[in-house]
Amino acid sequence: MRYRKIAECALLALSIATIAQVHAQSPSTGAAQYPVKLVRLITGSTAGGAADITARQIGTKLSEAFGQQLLIDNRPGLAGMVANELTAKSPADGYTLLFQPGSFITVSTQLNARGGAWDTLKYLAPVIQVSAYHFVLVAHPSVPARTVKQLIAVARAQPRALSFVSSGVGSNFHLAGELFKLGAKVELWHVPYKGSPPAIVDLIAGRAELMFTQVPPVLPYIRNGRLRALGVTGTARNPQLPDVPTIADAALPGYELTGSEGILAPLNVPRDIVMKVNAQTNTILLSPEMKETWAGKAVEYMPNTPEQYAANIRADYDKTTTVLKAAGIKAE
Repeated sequence: MRYRKIAECALLALSIATIAQVHAQSPSTGAAQYPVKLVRLITGSTAGGAADITARQIGTKLSEAFGQQLLIDNRPGLAGMVANELTAKSPADGYTLLFQPGSFITVSTQLNARGGAWDTLKYLAPVIQVSAYHFVLVAHPSVPARTVKQLIAVARAQPRALSFVSSGVGSNFHLAGELFKLGAKVELWHVPYKGSPPAIVDLIAGRAELMFTQVPPVLPYIRNGRLRALGVTGTARNPQLPDVPTIADAALPGYELTGSEGILAPLNVPRDIVMKVNAQTNTILLSPEMKETWAGKAVEYMPNTPEQYAANIRADYDKTTTVLKAAGIKAE
């Protein structure tokens, strides 16, 4: 009798283990119920930063759709690398996600990674790109140029006399300036700041001459004349600045730089969980409310798959690598 009970217990244990194994090998089972607990959305942006604001807008809607709390976890440091590495080392169960601007997953991984360049696609799984946006080149009114061509002429006549500010070494704003320097064959003095707000303050005060930046933060100053918009970095004019030409059309054919934001996850997260987050985020961003919000921020959005987002990351990585090498940009 004793051995019979032992055998029954062993059989029960084996059955439980088999069931657990089947569930572990069947990702659809987990995804059908996902999420059943709090989801952490890590971002390398500081609280109140552009990526943080976008993460909270989308996070609120995802929380409502999933019926589970979504916690925004700000982990700034090393221009996004602290957040990247923390996410990569988290369990691949879908309960830790990452929200980053493009420069944090393509540029910072080359400049700020500890132990050499860090290929994002080897450590993180792209889920969905949630935005694409272009920048505007603005000048203080003291700069004697009203067009990109005039600016190039002034810069060539006075090498390194003009400065351009950015939110930091390796930021998209920095890369836009370096790409401009390479294309126009001019010398501009780069002054990196710790974030965009102080850089914009100094630009408005006349302590700097030029800046490449997102449109919303400087739009009021363009409209009241405290800053002058010379060109935009996209392939088409910005709807909030319809009278401002693209830099490519104005003077430098082929010039283009695009920013982005997206959601990623630890590598090897079950495919159907990735697709569930992708599908729900697509639905949210296609809603009239979010379309209006994105339009107000001069941000574009097109539905996309994880594979399309991965291809965009790879293309941006390759392009930024070329710019970094050509401009000789290194981590400080």
